[in-house]
Amino acid sequence: MNRTIKILDFIIYWSIILIPFYIAIAPAPASIFMGFLLAAFILKKALKKEFFFLKTSVNWPLLLLFMITCISLFNSINYLDTFRGGIGRMAHFILVLFALAEEVKDRKHATKIIVSMLFGVTLVSVDAIWQVAFGADFIRGYEPVINIGLVRATASFKDSNTFGIFLSAIAPLAFGLTLYYFKGRRRLLLAIPSFLIFLGILLTYSRPTLLAIYLILLFFALVRKDKILIFCLVIVALLSPLLLPKSVKQWAKEVEYNPVRFMCNDDRIAAYRNSMNMIKAHPLIGVGANTYMKNYKKYKESPEYRNVVTQDTMYAHNMYLQMAAEIGLIGFGIFIWL
Repeated sequence: MNRTIKILDFIIYWSIILIPFYIAIAPAPASIFMGFLLAAFILKKALKKEFFFLKTSVNWPLLLLFMITCISLFNSINYLDTFRGGIGRMAHFILVLFALAEEVKDRKHATKIIVSMLFGVTLVSVDAIWQVAFGADFIRGYEPVINIGLVRATASFKDSNTFGIFLSAIAPLAFGLTLYYFKGRRRLLLAIPSFLIFLGILLTYSRPTLLAIYLILLFFALVRKDKILIFCLVIVALLSPLLLPKSVKQWAKEVEYNPVRFMCNDDRIAAYRNSMNMIKAHPLIGVGANTYMKNYKKYKESPEYRNVVTQDTMYAHNMYLQMAAEIGLIGFGIFIWL
């Protein structure tokens, strides 16, 4: 039995390290290692006859979030979609969270996880540069996206904004370690992936990602009272209207320099308004987890915002609005508590 436990510990240990690297590459290998992690974790718990859930400060909000997701089934127009893609997916990631909470036990393991994350994000940042330069990324062969004459990097992801979300999730870690934690050679070494991540973000031309990174750096600067960084950020803010590509300046003019329209696009504003219709109709427990797309057509305005026409099945393009629409304001409030 002890040998079996050691094998399971080995699988758990390295799965946790490899998952963040493979998230950068493709969903399939990341999902495979999540499967290895959960199978080994559950089997280890069974063999050791241990209580399954570690006591953490998020147990209650996680439990209530799971319960409200289950309750949303009552309003669902497709029970299978809600059960499989809503309740099942929620249970899956709760298990992953508890596995991580229990199995990441020391600084050495955490360091390896961080290195794995940085390797993955550096690889896809280089991939983005390659994609823009040569017309296809070298990981999955995706071509860049062309919007208003701009060549936007996607790297191994399906679109530029998803790629931007991934980069902006790890960028604070890389930037924070580079600017304020490491010294000397380690800082210089970490400056390389940090620069590549920053360049990858620029190549996405993703407005929310660029805004997020600016706010992250501003937060660092204010908390650390970093006068040099504050000065640089002020200069960037002042010069940004001059540095924008010509096509972006023209587009800003076309949307009448309205900052909301500039950041969101008219079709997304229309989707947000339709999402609000969904929330108003079912404010407490939502329309059912994982059924937003199938409900969308029913709640479309007529005419829609500025006479745009959105698809009958689409995402909200805003995770918070989609969550509130699917599991209601109660579920959304629990998520904010979490």
